[in-house]
Amino acid sequence: MIFTARYSIELQSGNIVSSLKLYSILKFTDFGFDSRLMDGIDAAGYDDATPVQEQVIPHILAGKDIIASAQTGTGKTAAFLLPMINNIITKSQDAQTINALIIVPTRELAIQISQHLEGFSYFTGVSSIAVYGGGDGNAFVQEKKALSMGADIVVCTPGKMMSHIKMGYVKLTGLNYLVLDEADRMLDMGFFDDIMFIVKHLPAKRQNLLFSATMPQKIRELARHLLHNPIEVNIAISKPPEKIIQQAFIVYDLQKIPLIKYLLRQKNFNSVLIFCSSKQSVKQLTRELKHNKIQADEIHSDLEQEKREEVLSQFRSGRLPILIATDILSRGIDIDNIDLVINYDVPHDGEDYVHRIGRTARAKAEGSAYTLVSPKEQKKFGSIEKLLGIPVPKGVVPAEFGETPEYSPQSHSSGGNNSKRPHFGKKRDTR
Repeated sequence: MIFTARYSIELQSGNIVSSLKLYSILKFTDFGFDSRLMDGIDAAGYDDATPVQEQVIPHILAGKDIIASAQTGTGKTAAFLLPMINNIITKSQDAQTINALIIVPTRELAIQISQHLEGFSYFTGVSSIAVYGGGDGNAFVQEKKALSMGADIVVCTPGKMMSHIKMGYVKLTGLNYLVLDEADRMLDMGFFDDIMFIVKHLPAKRQNLLFSATMPQKIRELARHLLHNPIEVNIAISKPPEKIIQQAFIVYDLQKIPLIKYLLRQKNFNSVLIFCSSKQSVKQLTRELKHNKIQADEIHSDLEQEKREEVLSQFRSGRLPILIATDILSRGIDIDNIDLVINYDVPHDGEDYVHRIGRTARAKAEGSAYTLVSPKEQKKFGSIEKLLGIPVPKGVVPAEFGETPEYSPQSHSSGGNNSKRPHFGKKRDTR
């Protein structure tokens, strides 16, 4: 048996205990899952458990409430799905009600979790449905049928589920499991009231599982409302993988789009994900790249759900080499072959930065991450570097782009002066 040292923080009955423990590297066969579930796990190609799965799965199987901090890519989805599926198929359940409710912030994450769920439960007979906005009339009919007649597991976004509950047909009286995934993002998006509305319609006796990438005070306050003597597991690390090659380019706002065009032409990237902080930036950058015959497409909340799923499917399959997105994709996207992430805007904080660039260099591959930093974003990026513990290497902006700002994050406020216009050389691209 292989052993490895791992750092963990556990919370039991309100007491935090930090320790360095020696863990065996568990295989999924070590958890004692039902053979039907193991068939699904084997078909999905799962073998060794990740740290969050090792620490969370036994507690869920034992019926404990959980508050877990774990980044995207650590295996947290399987960490709550697998023991929940196992309990549903091995214990007596009410077939006329919803047994488990998984609440997530975005449609994309709901779809992704639902796909994982279908794979894991393929041989078990567990019923499930994803409930989210943007669907057509047929989707509503299917949702209403499942919510009124009962389903083993429902994956939903808060607003859509709240709308169904208000119509009076959602059967929640026999619910045994409540999962909040990406809880910090849901609170950032203003879903606290929606979540509490849903919770008020649930039976008091249930198992609660809360997963969050970060653990700020507002998450702990939510946990106090929902959880009972929880076990806390902290696997989150505010450090990107070392195999990600990071670079920051210090530029003026007007230099960002021309620089991105330049960077994309320096190497034949197979899969590029570009993050923007606003829909307007996504649309503008997409127009500019397409105008320059660079194959790219966009995804944001203004698009119809069918179009968003089509674009994401094209990117996932490799037919679309460049995807430009708002933060809706910074967490939860499960694609292993992205070789470049570009931050068109500096992320809001260090955790968001780690999540964004963590989309690359997955599945043992190497990857690159570029961040474009304007004068007004320098202080924010300096805070990110402080969190990382080391400065991010600064990329060289070609002389043809003209004068660039000096990097001095201490002297720039978050609303710093960005009015100075750069002087572009003859090769300036104004299209």
